[in-house]
Amino acid sequence: MTRAPAPTPRLRILAPLLLLLAVTGCSKRMAHESHAAPPVMIADAGAPMAVGQESYAYVAENPFKRVADDALSTFSIDVDTASYSNIRRFLEDGSLPPPDAVRIEEMINYFGYAYTPPTGAQPFAVQSEVAACPWNPQARLVQIGIKGREIAAAAVPPRNLVFLLDVSGSMMVAEKLPLLQRSLKLLVNELRPVDSVAIVVYAGASGVVLPPTAGDQRETIITAIDGLEAGGSTNGGAGIELAYALAQKSFRKDGINRVILATDGDFNVGTTSQGALVRLIEEKREGGVFLSVFGFGTGNLKDSTMEQLADKGNGNYAYIDSLMEARKVLVEQGGGTLVTIAKDVKIQVEFNPARVGAYRLIGYENRMLAHADFNDDRKDAGEIGAGHTITALYELLPPGAEGAVADVDPLKYQKPTVTSAATSDELMQVKLRFKQPTSDTSELLSFPIGDQSRSITAASVDLRFAAAVAMFGMKLRDSAHGHKFSFTDLRQLAAGSLGTDPNGYRRGMLALVDRAAQIKGERIAPIASVAAP
Repeated sequence: MTRAPAPTPRLRILAPLLLLLAVTGCSKRMAHESHAAPPVMIADAGAPMAVGQESYAYVAENPFKRVADDALSTFSIDVDTASYSNIRRFLEDGSLPPPDAVRIEEMINYFGYAYTPPTGAQPFAVQSEVAACPWNPQARLVQIGIKGREIAAAAVPPRNLVFLLDVSGSMMVAEKLPLLQRSLKLLVNELRPVDSVAIVVYAGASGVVLPPTAGDQRETIITAIDGLEAGGSTNGGAGIELAYALAQKSFRKDGINRVILATDGDFNVGTTSQGALVRLIEEKREGGVFLSVFGFGTGNLKDSTMEQLADKGNGNYAYIDSLMEARKVLVEQGGGTLVTIAKDVKIQVEFNPARVGAYRLIGYENRMLAHADFNDDRKDAGEIGAGHTITALYELLPPGAEGAVADVDPLKYQKPTVTSAATSDELMQVKLRFKQPTSDTSELLSFPIGDQSRSITAASVDLRFAAAVAMFGMKLRDSAHGHKFSFTDLRQLAAGSLGTDPNGYRRGMLALVDRAAQIKGERIAPIASVAAP
């Protein structure tokens, strides 16, 4: 692996505020609802995909691009993981997820990777690896890996957390409010005296269930959690105003200030402007109060808007389908979930036309940026949490192999030229921009990736597993690229790259691959062993 060098007047909102999470007015599902995913309905290309009353933003898979036409690839990093756990929910309920629920970068980033951590005071380190592409014999696969600085539990800054909880009638079923209550109790056990927790609820009315309370007052906090009951319709407008007011009241200048919205996503009372809500979240973000969103339950999940709210709030979006997932998000990865170590992180890659004919970024479709946005510090981008690992994969075609890739007519008034650097053995130049958590000015990191490809069997465990996850995502999306291999192929690659897998998450994906193949009616050939090499 090649490791890169280390990088040197209050807005008022009309209540109720959160109707925007419903694409249309929708009816509440009651306690007797079925857990099986209903059939997919699509209005038109570009519109949100609906699954019953669930909605997902349209995702158009990134195509190959000729380097001669566009040598730059620019995007924001993404640390959300909601897509993978939501996919797991669909498969365990016996149905395939809708294609737009499958965001491959979130699937890949659900898992941890053994990337080298940063040294000194730098917030993250970057490394890369190149290998043969396991699904395309003409192509190479480039892995760009980012590892955020770990923070010891004792060194985590004081946390000022305000939970904004949906207790409307649709939250009554077991996998919603009851699971939310159990999940919050896991976090309570991790709180310290220097931490502060408050709880705001909203349904037909909004109110403070728990004023800002010291983290060591566990009995008081748990009593408030146990007293939560679901009922009424959803009126979230006053709730989010109240939550931000409490967060501001207990603001810690050198601490973590965050509102955490937990909901099934069904907001169906009142009228409001989506732009007004986004401006509120952005205003509070600039003031140092970030927003994270946790989704619960089935049937009325507004995935597309919950993801957008978290993105605008400098937070992350997770889908909690089980207590195991709650433990992963709130306990095992609590640092990454709640502690931001770098913000507005952007990546821009320039490809060497002498070495690369065409390229394709796998995933990150809703994170693409204009090339000029890379140097514009006013443009929002993703955040990195403590200990986070982020992975990006590129599929590269060599010069001469891009014949099937769409191109544009030659220019009349100018000709493309290359510099002397094109004669080097470099495949690409990778640049990252990021800001320190309290800074408004970005820093730049830049490094080349050499043309040092190896076979896929000789590649690292992490590259091979990330490739297998990408292949799984392509199969679930019914991607044209997914027709080049079988479920057996991707399972064999995943089974041979489990690594240490201390929590069994990688092994858990094998079970999901088996389930998806069964649903699709594809037989998986027996595999001798799933042990890591």
